[in-house]
Amino acid sequence: MTTSLDLGLIGNCRTSALVDRHAAITWWCYPHFDSDPVCCSLLQGGDAAFGQIEVGLEGVVSSDQSYERNTAILTTRFKDAAGNGIEVTDFAPRFEQHGRLFTPSMLVRIIRRTSGRPRILLRVRPAIGYGSQRASMQLGAHHVSFAGASQSMRLTTDAAISAITHEIPFFLQDSVTMLMGADETVAAAPAEIGRNFHEATRTYWQRWVRSLAIPFEWQGVVIRAAITLKLNAFDDTGAIVAATTTSIPEAPGSGRNWDYRFCWLRDAYFVVNALNSLGATATMEHYLDYILNIIADTREIPLQPVYGIRREAVLTEFIPPGLAGYRGMGPVRVGNQAYVQVQNDVFGEAILASTHAFFDSRLERPAGRHMFTDLERLGELAVLNYNVPDAGLWELRGAKRVHTFSSMMCWAACDRLAAIALRLDLPERAAVWAAHALRIHEQICTSAWNPGLNSFVSTFGGNRLDASLLLMVEIQFLAPDDPRFAGTVHAIEKYLRRGDFLLRYDERDDFGEPETAFLVCTFWWIIALAQLGEHKRARALFTNVLTKCNHLGLLSEDVVPDTGELWGNFPQTYSMVGLIQCAARLSIPWDEAY
Repeated sequence: MTTSLDLGLIGNCRTSALVDRHAAITWWCYPHFDSDPVCCSLLQGGDAAFGQIEVGLEGVVSSDQSYERNTAILTTRFKDAAGNGIEVTDFAPRFEQHGRLFTPSMLVRIIRRTSGRPRILLRVRPAIGYGSQRASMQLGAHHVSFAGASQSMRLTTDAAISAITHEIPFFLQDSVTMLMGADETVAAAPAEIGRNFHEATRTYWQRWVRSLAIPFEWQGVVIRAAITLKLNAFDDTGAIVAATTTSIPEAPGSGRNWDYRFCWLRDAYFVVNALNSLGATATMEHYLDYILNIIADTREIPLQPVYGIRREAVLTEFIPPGLAGYRGMGPVRVGNQAYVQVQNDVFGEAILASTHAFFDSRLERPAGRHMFTDLERLGELAVLNYNVPDAGLWELRGAKRVHTFSSMMCWAACDRLAAIALRLDLPERAAVWAAHALRIHEQICTSAWNPGLNSFVSTFGGNRLDASLLLMVEIQFLAPDDPRFAGTVHAIEKYLRRGDFLLRYDERDDFGEPETAFLVCTFWWIIALAQLGEHKRARALFTNVLTKCNHLGLLSEDVVPDTGELWGNFPQTYSMVGLIQCAARLSIPWDEAY
């Protein structure tokens, strides 16, 4: 059983999996991000009889794990007491072939002898029905097919089939290759395919990284975060999932267990914005296809905060009985009831994610008047709903209020539409949207300012704070030197700070009071301090957060302030975005580096 989030992410923008320090694949939704997990031991809560793919070295005494430089290829190395060693390489193929990207729903595992005469054991026990039963096996000469899920999975290998089906240890003479994917015949020997896929995938990722415009400092951290964000973008539609997992609790035993394998328009905006800042614009172009199709889908119905990766609108929650939960802390939820919530910030996030496309001349398909017309419909909804009670970005399930962040994002929708209209030489439309933006801005400044706290507050007429107010300068609602911004930052520190981290908010919600700090809120705090000119303090806080990354540089959603232990779904796009933003803001410029 995995007892920490010391996990590595592998994937290819179609499927992804988590691999622990011992090279066990503990979570793999097959064939796609939101599918039934064939590997689910991460959420089985104990020593699972099935639901994992493992390799073991007899008498192992040491292991270490790292990514191949600037790639999504993970390597785990083992040695036994006698010095016999193996190396396990895991990845999902992604490379250009025949003029297009080749990204099958496949994992490749290559196990290589590195020293001595190692004796290994292979265990391949896929699950079906969200951990309810083991997949049935059908044997071939050089493969095993596993059936029972929506799509059968085939393991093709040059290892002895009996060694896998009967789990018999054997001496590893040179190497073993395992190809795990569609139940189809492969075109060559597994070792040849594995070697070619490995080289081509490594080349793809290293070329992609070379195209990034990264800051001078913290380069390795930023590169790992960028690759992680890229892996959470679904090539088929352009959707961006919030995390690879479902139901890892936000705090121990809290019941705050949610399925994050879907596309929140808010999270996707932050991901697109971060990748754009690094020069990786292709993800934005693909996401625009996704969001514009959703806008077309919803001409007569409200825009939801979250959709499925294929634009599914209904994400009904259910609790599968076969999974006990992370460390036994259920429930495990599949689906997310947030799809029925009213969250009025979504209008702004959809428009903000699209704005870049009107101004970047590098894009293959720059945005024009047709897209502007589609976005204007969202702007009209923002004008109608900026002061309407909603669940807010923190998705409170039990109460609706007029949330300041939602209103600010409605303002941002109008403000950006005015800028886009000027770009398109539509001065009359620009004037209309600028007038809407001014009116909403004035209303927020009147209704969300609390003189007693010398701060903006989380709801109109309220007296509580939440960390989203730290984004006021980031979305250009206030100037950095506006004294109201400094007052808000200091008030948030006073009430939401826990050690060197921030809570989202400190009031009771549907599950009690928050216990863990939300990592992206800490990143927003660091950015706000930099905007106030407190660079030394911001750098110290950022350095501290980086120590909470796992051994591979990945972060989940939440952290326990006292212990630094990671909780929440993993790896969390929000957190990796915040890491990129902070590094970009705090790094010394390249032209001053040497």
